[in-house]
Parts: sequence; structure tokens; C-alpha cells
Amino acid sequence: MDLPAFPVEGGCQCGAVRYRLKASPLSVYNCHCKDCQRFSGSAWSMSMPVRSEDFEPVSGALASYERVSDSGRSIVMHFCAHCHTWLWNEPLASPGLLVVRAGSLDNMDWAAPVGNIWIDSKAAWADIDPGQVNFPGQPPSREPLYDAWTKSTQGDN
Repeated sequence: MDLPAFPVEGGCQCGAVRYRLKASPLSVYNCHCKDCQRFSGSAWSMSMPVRSEDFEPVSGALASYERVSDSGRSIVMHFCAHCHTWLWNEPLASPGLLVVRAGSLDNMDWAAPVGNIWIDSKAAWADIDPGQVNFPGQPPSREPLYDAWTKSTQGDN
């Protein structure tokens, strides 16, 4: 998979909140937890972990709140204050990391998921590719997802 020239941008549905991603994410994967199903209004959400220093809010007001996720970890959720699009979250257990919603990118053609987490709570009809990196719940480490992303974008070299 070919990565775009960075930086790339994204934002909310109404256009009030804009952000810039200055470097490749660490990975892109689908999350099938009940939280993501509820927040996205879909069977899963696309998670795109990025280093905080590679992410830049550009404009717009955010609404944020802290909550305990299905994993039991505290996260701070960030939404557009106007249209309430879910844009990213900060997992407090992982300082320096943000998890951006890949669907909020202006162009997500390059952001193909390399795996799935929380597949034990997936919709019964959702197909999971067994050749991808998959976890029944919260992975003990995101490193296998990061490694799969690196292989998909840079090859095995």
C-alpha cells in the first residue's frame, strides 16, 4: 500500500474542526468493541493510532469528556462541539498517543486496516480476515498491529 505525501488533513462532518496528520500513523485497524459500535453507529470503527507530535489540531472547538472504556482503561474522547463527530481519543494509559478515527480523514483510500481488535464482540455477520492481526479483546500490546502496518506500507525490508 502506498502512503500519501504527508501532511494530510481531516475533520468533522460540518467542517468546523480540522486537523493535520504530519506523518504516517503507527497502524490502522478495526475495533469491534461495543463502545466503538455505539459511538460510530456502525459494526466497528477504524482506529488510527498516531504519535501526539505527529498530530496538529488546526481549527474548531472540541467537546471532550473522560470515560472508562470496555477495556477498563480511561480515555478522553474528542468530538466537534458543533456537529458532534467523533474525531479522536486519548488513551490515558498510553501518554503521547492519540487514536484518530480514520474515517475522518479527507481521503482515507490509503488507510486500509491491517487487523481487528475486540472480535469477540463483533456483529455475527462481520467477516474477519484470519490472515490479518486479530485480537479477541484489548490487545496486550499494539506492537503486532504496528508491525503489520509497517509491512503493509514498506514491505518486509
